[in-house]
Amino acid sequence: MALWRGSACAGFLALAVGCVFLLEPELPGTALRSLWSSLRLGPAPVPPGPLSPEGRLAAAWDALIVQPARRWRRVAVGVNACVDVVISGVKLLQALGLSPGSGKDHAVLHSRGDLEEAFVHFMGKGAAAERFFSDKETFHDIAQVASEFPGAQHYVGGNAALIGQRFAANTDLKVLLCGPIGPKLHELLDDNVFVPPESLQEEDEFHLILEYLAGEEWGPFKAPHANRFIFSHDLSNGAMNMLEVFVASLEEFQPDLVVLSGLHMMEGQSKELQRKRLLEVVTSISDIPTGVPVHLELASMTNRELMSSIVHQQVFPAVASLGLNEQELLFLSQSASGPHASLSSWDGVPDVGMVSDILFWILKEHGRSKSRPSDLTRIHFHTLVYHILATVDGHWANQLAAVAAGARVAGTQACATETIDTNRVSLRAPQEFMTSHLESGSRIVLNPNKPVVEWHREGITFHFTPVLVCKDPVRTVGLGDAISAEGLFYSEAHPD
Repeated sequence: MALWRGSACAGFLALAVGCVFLLEPELPGTALRSLWSSLRLGPAPVPPGPLSPEGRLAAAWDALIVQPARRWRRVAVGVNACVDVVISGVKLLQALGLSPGSGKDHAVLHSRGDLEEAFVHFMGKGAAAERFFSDKETFHDIAQVASEFPGAQHYVGGNAALIGQRFAANTDLKVLLCGPIGPKLHELLDDNVFVPPESLQEEDEFHLILEYLAGEEWGPFKAPHANRFIFSHDLSNGAMNMLEVFVASLEEFQPDLVVLSGLHMMEGQSKELQRKRLLEVVTSISDIPTGVPVHLELASMTNRELMSSIVHQQVFPAVASLGLNEQELLFLSQSASGPHASLSSWDGVPDVGMVSDILFWILKEHGRSKSRPSDLTRIHFHTLVYHILATVDGHWANQLAAVAAGARVAGTQACATETIDTNRVSLRAPQEFMTSHLESGSRIVLNPNKPVVEWHREGITFHFTPVLVCKDPVRTVGLGDAISAEGLFYSEAHPD
């Protein structure tokens, strides 16, 4: 009987402690663990939410993300803009009568068959990609089916327009957007975005965004991650038609930050036109007043010669900041003979030490130094599970907050929530990693209570933070643009 009463008492107290967890979730964890321990009932359970690794990391971010001392007032963004038609990739290809064959990448899509092969190639890897569709009539036929398909959604698209939209969410900022703005896109833009009349055109440029979910299957292919495949037949953005309008608008607008994107859209142009436009880009940037930083947002590319030209034809030295993801970073290194260029693709999560080596090489070879009059001093790298901000010392401030803010917005935008919902995200970053593979780097062990890790290498500072990955993403398009915009919003550039 005594044994029964003791067991019943313990059970009752355990139930009571459980009720305390539910009714008083904010009670300090130490108090709860002390109470549980006094009952000698074994290890205390971890309550949901704030004490989980995700909850602790999100709370640490909130404490770290502070406004810079000097904030941007006027931001000019250009020059690629379009309407994104977002749709299930598998359902659209099925509606087009296509079946999954053997996956194969195509630098340029010429037919529906090329589209099917390229889509399943990247879906099987869970990787994002963007391609030009060369056949105008076939593309418009596909676009019409996609646009009228049940469940198809229309959004602001194009890196410049998406970055402008993100900046416009801050009502104390004035935002200028230049690009080919048709009637549908103009209707979708935030009221806080100013579009010069010269940027308006009679027809929209449409980009088709074929999304797939983590674990989604089509034939023998299964997506390891949620992501998207983008394609278009976009001539206005491809020729960067609005570059001159953009530069002409800057004199009157007087921005204190300029964001440039769309260079990747030139892949469908001839080599001669590519070279000509890149020279005009460099000339245009040189006309921007000294002291106004220019951020260049890169995007998915397949033309190594174009990427090499962007690196070497004075584009990199003309900009102060870069934004790019893991595919663009590796492709850049392959195109310009950088570190780890022999790697054909990332095997799962990009290795932090390898990424760090390539970022270091870019800033050492093409960034500002005593012997090189380059403006490049900052790179914001983002991949699904972590971000890194690399900066040349002495030129940027508040980068700890900037990298944390960029990672936080990745979790909120993917889940379509105002704040991080710890029940809908997961911490998937490597628990430990080396900071370099080309020299004796440090071994870092991840601590959710201190989520931003800092290290230094020959006058360059690295800030690393994990990402809380959305388990059931609502929309994957534009995450990189939102990340770069948010990181820039919290950044402070030191005047030269």
